[in-house]
Amino acid sequence: MTTSAHFRSNLRDIFFNLFEVLDIGASSLGKGPFQSMDADTAREALVGIEEFAQQYFAPGFVEGDRVPLQFDGKGNVKLPPSFVRALNGYYEGGWNKLELPEHLGGYGAPPSVSWASFEILAAANAAVTFYLLGNFLAKVIDNLATDEQKKRYVPNILEHHWGGTMVLTEPDAGSDVGAGLTRAKHVAGDEYLLEGVKRFITNGDFDQPKNIVHLVLARPEGAGPGTKGLSMFIVPKYWVEADGSLGERNGAVVTQVEHKMGIKGSSTCELTLGADAPCRGLLVGNVHQGIAQMFHVIEYARMGVGTKSIGTLSTAYLNALAYTKERKQGADLTRAADKTAPRVEIIRHPDVRRMLMLQKSFVEGLRAMALWTAQLQDTVAIQGGHDAVEAKQADALNDLLLPLIKGYSSEKVYELLSLSLQCFGGSGYIQDYPIEQYIRDQKIDSLYEGTTHIQAQDLFFRKVARDRGQTLQGLLGRIKATVDAIGDTTELQVEKAALGKALGDVSAIFMTMLGKVAQSVYHAGFQGNRILFALAELVIGWRLTVQAQIALAKVGAAVGDDRAFYQGKLASARFFARQILPGIAMHRQLIEQGDLELMDVPDEAF
Repeated sequence: MTTSAHFRSNLRDIFFNLFEVLDIGASSLGKGPFQSMDADTAREALVGIEEFAQQYFAPGFVEGDRVPLQFDGKGNVKLPPSFVRALNGYYEGGWNKLELPEHLGGYGAPPSVSWASFEILAAANAAVTFYLLGNFLAKVIDNLATDEQKKRYVPNILEHHWGGTMVLTEPDAGSDVGAGLTRAKHVAGDEYLLEGVKRFITNGDFDQPKNIVHLVLARPEGAGPGTKGLSMFIVPKYWVEADGSLGERNGAVVTQVEHKMGIKGSSTCELTLGADAPCRGLLVGNVHQGIAQMFHVIEYARMGVGTKSIGTLSTAYLNALAYTKERKQGADLTRAADKTAPRVEIIRHPDVRRMLMLQKSFVEGLRAMALWTAQLQDTVAIQGGHDAVEAKQADALNDLLLPLIKGYSSEKVYELLSLSLQCFGGSGYIQDYPIEQYIRDQKIDSLYEGTTHIQAQDLFFRKVARDRGQTLQGLLGRIKATVDAIGDTTELQVEKAALGKALGDVSAIFMTMLGKVAQSVYHAGFQGNRILFALAELVIGWRLTVQAQIALAKVGAAVGDDRAFYQGKLASARFFARQILPGIAMHRQLIEQGDLELMDVPDEAF
């Protein structure tokens, strides 16, 4: 095992989620916009994407970290050769068609299959995977743009595999998107001239495509303050004429490439608009609904960041597991005093087993939560999309879960990756093994697309308070139904008791917060992360329990690897129930005891 051959996927667990737990063959495939895809095709596609990731994405993992991007100072960024090979292979193999609907020439896979594919690619090489955003932006433009804008851009993006970015952040505004100063001056029709500076733009330039399409938030002249005054514009690197042909270089130019802790192969850029040449853009849909339009991209990006974290923990855990089964060190603890005792594989040591099971239970639970959410996205599409009345409940539940997937996954995975490294001992700290790079590449996940606390605020104020807790109560009702269905005679009494207790604690947390926020909104500031973590751990514990129900029904008749797999599922659920779910009671206690004294401490005292 070396860093250059780092990637280890877990297709068995992905298939278990999709086809045994969620049963997408019955719920999603062959229905609505997914009419043309059946279970066999979905399986074959995921097997194929895993093989492709091993052959094309994983080999560039090291080079992307250690061979710097080349910035020429004139707005152009050159990628390492392995990245260009990976991107060309992706498009030449037609893998971009997996997430595209049939009317755009795609295979019409549901989100559940697309996100499973994304996890595999991101685990193999996250930096390369983010260069694929242009493919998704074609769907956004197809959904939101005018007919003329669609004709200019959608065929070009799909046929020529143009790159794409989302452009929000500014140097002085940071996460406060509504404080952005980039201006847009109307020229005629849907065309505007933009001026400003944007920062931390992922993949703001790279040399693999012939053009890059930026979706930019800017404030038109006369528009009001805050996010409501922002509009979204299609701003290409090279201007696209009305007939779809490429014109002159546009005035959207990369002026700096950031030097980062990790994910170094991803060109994080400063993008300057309209400084040395006019920066032309088209108002998306020719309507001023910028932040609502951009949320189509933001929600995709947040799901992507959480899924990236899950994929990273998965390959890290599997690398750690393989190492602990090979590495011999020390005698069994029961014979530690016996100098003649044989050395054992370190997986035999209790603390190593504890670290492994923490990683295993969390990565399986996080994946279960993410793919269940992806299945909700399947349902939304089948029921008519975001604006359909029939899809309202599933859409609201998906929205509720996104902060958990992005905020909790990114935060928890960073913590757990340290255990992956710990399993290697000192060897994990050196570049002979991939864990130290996983840690550096993953840390960004809790920062971009909204920091962890921004996700917590989004959960509490927008997702729960917006509908007076109706969607939350629906989620808690689903969990209660699982608790009730376990009954009193199965082997899952430990899980039932722990899940039932945690459900009560989470309900009490939200009731407590209603009173505290009425006193001061600062309480939500202090306790937001705990609320996010408590709800996420409850949902993870629930999904692991659901998996345990299925595993329990199948383990008796299973043989070989399947039997071991189902035994592992039962072990994960039991461990989480005993070791993690009880911690929600401590979240509850700390929230109930929470006060505002810290706000009175003078700044000088810190």
